[in-house]
Amino acid sequence: AEARSMESLEKQLICPICLEMFTKPVVILPCQHNLCRKCANDVFQASNPLWQSRGSSTVPSGGRFRCPSCRHEVVLDRHGVYGLQRNLLVENIIDIYKQESSRPLHAKAEQHLMCEEHEDERINIYCLRCEAPTCSLCKVFGAHKDCEVAPLPAVYQRQKSELSDGIAMLVAGNDRIQAIITQMEEICRTIEENGRRQKQHLGLRFDSLCSILEERKKELLQSIAREQEDKVQHVRGLIRQYGDHLETSSKLVESAIQAMEEPQMALYLQVCMVPGLLLPHRITDMSKVSMSSRPEPGYENMDHFSINVDYVAEMLRTIEFQTGA
Repeated sequence: AEARSMESLEKQLICPICLEMFTKPVVILPCQHNLCRKCANDVFQASNPLWQSRGSSTVPSGGRFRCPSCRHEVVLDRHGVYGLQRNLLVENIIDIYKQESSRPLHAKAEQHLMCEEHEDERINIYCLRCEAPTCSLCKVFGAHKDCEVAPLPAVYQRQKSELSDGIAMLVAGNDRIQAIITQMEEICRTIEENGRRQKQHLGLRFDSLCSILEERKKELLQSIAREQEDKVQHVRGLIRQYGDHLETSSKLVESAIQAMEEPQMALYLQVCMVPGLLLPHRITDMSKVSMSSRPEPGYENMDHFSINVDYVAEMLRTIEFQTGA
């Protein structure tokens, strides 16, 4: 039971990056997960390759990376990993564990790894050609006597280091991909906002053109209306003038017909030749009145108000976005 308890405690003290027991100093992330400072710095450097050393005055912020345990984004200040708080509680637990246990990490598991060919021999070397752990007797007398071997701890540490580096690189790669996705999502939002703004701007420009056309249409219609009114008033004035002349002439003709019906010569002459009346003279004068004040031929024509908008329409059809603006 005690061994199981110690083994369970070991699992809680394993760094998710190097897969070894936490080494001092241990840093605690905002998500409450722990990392060796060196491992945290490796992941951070992989996620922020352009970040400079601590204390650089040219670096406004410390960058970011994601926790390898929960993928929570960790944002650092200009001090980088060195700005994270140390987890003294975990460090103290590691010290107590090391005092209570004299065996190295995973030592019990290694004690049970015995050679299948030589049951009394522990596996303590690694065959580089076959890529398999083996024992010393296998190297001397057995299947690996012609192979190149290396000490098992050295290969173990190297493989562990390579795996740790691979994990760090993979985590950093995932962070970079996530950063790219975030950046592209931001680009999409910016494109949508810019498109909306340009649509609004384009609509305002065309509304302005429509306003100019409406204003010019109003001005031209007013020009036509003014001349139309002037011409109509002039002709109506002539109509009134001719009407007055016609009315006077008709009355004079009526008077002359009545005078012609008078049978008595003295009375006829008395009526026609009354001073101030002189009917024959008035008829003569009335017949001589000039009625030449008439509109000239084509006076009613309004075709000079015709306009040609074909070139304007063609120009409007060629409206295009500016290039290189």
